[in-house]
Amino acid sequence: MRRAATLLPLLLAGCMVGPDYRGPAPAPVPAAYKELAGWKPATPADMQPKGPWWTVFHDALLDDLERQVVITNQTVKQAEAAYAQARALVAEAQAGLFPTLGVSPSVTRSSESGGAFAVSGVPLNKAFTQYSVQASAGWDIDVWGRIRRQIEAQQAAAEVSAADLANAALSAQAALATDYFDLRFEDSLTKLLQDTVVAYRRALEITQNEYDAGTASRADVVTADAQLKTAQAQLVGVGVQRAVFEHAIAVLTGRPPAALSIPPAPLPRAVPVVPAGLPSTLLERRPDIAAAERTMAQQNALIGVAVAAFYPDITLSAAFGFAGAPIQNLFTVANRVWSLGALANEPLLEGGLRIATVAAARAGYDAAVASYRQTVLTALQQVEDQLSSLRVLQEQAVAEDAAVAAAARAVEVSLNAYRAGTVNYTQVIIEQTLLLADQQAALAVQQSRLVAAVALIQALGGGWQIAYLPPGVRFDPAAVLKP
Repeated sequence: MRRAATLLPLLLAGCMVGPDYRGPAPAPVPAAYKELAGWKPATPADMQPKGPWWTVFHDALLDDLERQVVITNQTVKQAEAAYAQARALVAEAQAGLFPTLGVSPSVTRSSESGGAFAVSGVPLNKAFTQYSVQASAGWDIDVWGRIRRQIEAQQAAAEVSAADLANAALSAQAALATDYFDLRFEDSLTKLLQDTVVAYRRALEITQNEYDAGTASRADVVTADAQLKTAQAQLVGVGVQRAVFEHAIAVLTGRPPAALSIPPAPLPRAVPVVPAGLPSTLLERRPDIAAAERTMAQQNALIGVAVAAFYPDITLSAAFGFAGAPIQNLFTVANRVWSLGALANEPLLEGGLRIATVAAARAGYDAAVASYRQTVLTALQQVEDQLSSLRVLQEQAVAEDAAVAAAARAVEVSLNAYRAGTVNYTQVIIEQTLLLADQQAALAVQQSRLVAAVALIQALGGGWQIAYLPPGVRFDPAAVLKP
């Protein structure tokens, strides 16, 4: 026993075949973002977690809705269950490092022919009962590291699942914020059309008065009335799309559509300036990049599992117990039985199976490397896209505001000229139509700016950091989901 205890640590520290993981292959990360010129760069303090990312919009209702996502969103709950399953698979793989113990009590009733005969000449059968209690132990010695590589692969898979959980939460939260600002756009559009209906009703009254005074034609009254009814119809139609966004927000918070009602409110005017940081920091801030990197580690460990199949599988076994009858004399030295054994299993011919398995594992690793690099490229593209969108939309917002102001003055001038009889009502209609179009365009630009800000935050990984990724089987849902 003393010798076995000495050999135990040596066996557990046996070599592990297969390549050790050396970290991700160099990703194509530039020194700076192309669109960062004129944008606010991040400083070290900017990169520190500041709590939920959506608070930069300063909307209490949005804050409340976003906090519900990680609690009740069913897609997030599904990802959380997948992570729990991955952790269980780690524990399952770790169990392979330990010996197995078992006990096997048994009772056997049997008979055999005796030498005595009955009166009829038929031989008599002698019946007896055999009792046994036996303990057994088996141990698959992980000399070549096959089990440890499996554990390594399962731990990496659990970390992939943790990153997937964080990414599911970030995606759901970003979708909710986008739907929320789309809904607020519909609210602002409703207010705009309501104001337009009031203005068109006033224009109809002016034309009616001019017609009653004999200074305008009946055609002017009919045209003004038609314009008013068109605006009223547009106002009714806004409610359809608003309801769609409200229903989407309800489902994202894990509630049926009928269970949520959001009161109207205007579209926010302020668009937060989100620090973009350096491209290299993106690798630490995106959970999907973390998942891709951990997938590489998992595939690398699976190469070791495949290589270990080339070496013999060594198993130790032992048994000790008692067998005999009667039961009251079972536990005696005379009835003691024991055995010790060692088995080495090494297939000699498998038709190239193990070579193909290793080749498949190496190809899986190469695919994971390519996926990682593509994930980084896609992330950089998304950041560049949103930075350029925000830059262009900001310039467009300034131009649209100027266009709205000019169109409002044109409507006022044309309406006064119509009352003075210097222009016909067609000119008033043209100016009013241009004003409404410019106002709707200005609202749409503001909506796009807010949605682009949300998309930029999502592209930057929200407030998530790779440090939140729990190593191995340690699991803290609050850390994984921390924004």
